[in-house]
Amino acid sequence: MPPRQPVLVERMRPFTSTIFAEITALATRTGAINLGQGFPDEDGPQSLIDDACQAMRAGANQYPPGPGVPVLREAVARHQKRFYGLDVDPDTEVLITAGATEAIAATILALCEPGDEVVTFDPVYDSYAASIALAGAVRRTVTLRWPEFTIDPGELRAAFTERTRIVLVNTPHNPAGKVFDEAELDMIGALAREHGAVVVTDEVYEHQVYDDAVHVPMATRPGMGEHTVTISSAGKTFSVTGWKVGWLHGPAELVAAARTVKQYLTFVNAGPMQPAVAGVLGLDDDFFTGLSADLRRKRDLLCDGLRAAGFGVSPPRGTYFAVADAAPLGFDDGAELCRRLPELAGVAAVPVSAFYDDVSAARSLVRFAFCKRDDVLHAAVDRLSRLRSK
Repeated sequence: MPPRQPVLVERMRPFTSTIFAEITALATRTGAINLGQGFPDEDGPQSLIDDACQAMRAGANQYPPGPGVPVLREAVARHQKRFYGLDVDPDTEVLITAGATEAIAATILALCEPGDEVVTFDPVYDSYAASIALAGAVRRTVTLRWPEFTIDPGELRAAFTERTRIVLVNTPHNPAGKVFDEAELDMIGALAREHGAVVVTDEVYEHQVYDDAVHVPMATRPGMGEHTVTISSAGKTFSVTGWKVGWLHGPAELVAAARTVKQYLTFVNAGPMQPAVAGVLGLDDDFFTGLSADLRRKRDLLCDGLRAAGFGVSPPRGTYFAVADAAPLGFDDGAELCRRLPELAGVAAVPVSAFYDDVSAARSLVRFAFCKRDDVLHAAVDRLSRLRSK
C-alpha cells in the first residue's frame, strides 16, 4: 500500500513553519535590520561564558543528572527565595529543562489527557498552541486587546469548564509587553482553584520590567503555591538564547510528572552550561537592576522612533518587545506590512496577528524587538522614518 498522505499527523499540520523563521529568512535575504525575532545581539556576562568554557575543559561534557546538576537546582531555589520569598526544595521541586519551551511542553504533556482543556491568553506565543496540540488537548482562549491588553472578567470565566486542566499564563507577556497585576493573578487563581486546574506560568522575562511595573509570580499569591508550576530560563535574562537552559519548579508531585515526560524528550541537556548559569543567578542586584534600566532606555529609544515614524505605540511594561499600530500610517494589514517592510524601510518585524486566534483583534499590529545595540536601534529608527513619506 502507498504511504498515507499527507504524512504529518493532522493535529500538527498548522505548525509546519513559524512566522519568526519566515521573517528572519526575509531579513537575511534582504539585508534588513532584524527587529522581528527576539534575540539579543550582545552576549551576557563574561563570567557566564568563561565558566561554561572552564566546565567544558574540565570534562563536564557527558550526561548531567536527569533533574539537572545539583548546583543549578540549588541556585534556582536560592533565586526564588531571594527575589520572591519562595521556599523551594532543590531536590524534589526543581527540574532543569531544555529552555522554557521544553518545560512548557513537558508540563502540558504530563498533565493533559486528550480532550482536556488549556486556558491561554491571546496573543499567545506559538509554542504553547503546538504543545497543546501534541497533547491532544483543547485550547480555550481569552483575548487581550490593544492597547491596554486587559482581561475581560466575563470572557475569562467563560473560558473555564469542567474539562479545564491547565491555565497557561505568560507574565511579563510576549508579545503584548503586559505585566499581570495582583488583582488579575488572583482572579485567574480563584478560577483555577474552583475548577481544580493547575496554573503554569511562563516567567522568562521576570527581570525585564519597567516604570512602576512589578513582576509578581503566581506562586506567591495566597493559596496558589500548591497549584502552580513556575517556569523560567537563562536565555532572556543573560542573553544566551541559544543555550536553552531553563527550569521549572512547583509541588513535588507536579515536578515529578513533568520530569517523567522530559526524560523522553531531550533526556538531559546543556551539561557544561548548567553550572555556569548557576553562577550568574547569584550575581549582585546591580546586574539585574542594570539590565532593566538598560532595556528601558532601549525601549524608549525605539518607541519614540516608532511614534515619530507615524505608528501608534503601546509602551511595554515588560519583555523586550514593543507593539505598534500601523493603521495611522495607512497599513491596515500588519502581516502584509511585515512582508513589505524590508523593501519599504530596510527593517524586519513580526505581525502580532500571528499570535492571535482572532486575527481581527490585531490586524494592523506589528511587534518590534528592542534587545539590540544602540547603533542598531538608531539605524532602524532612521530607516523607519521613511514610512511617513510612503
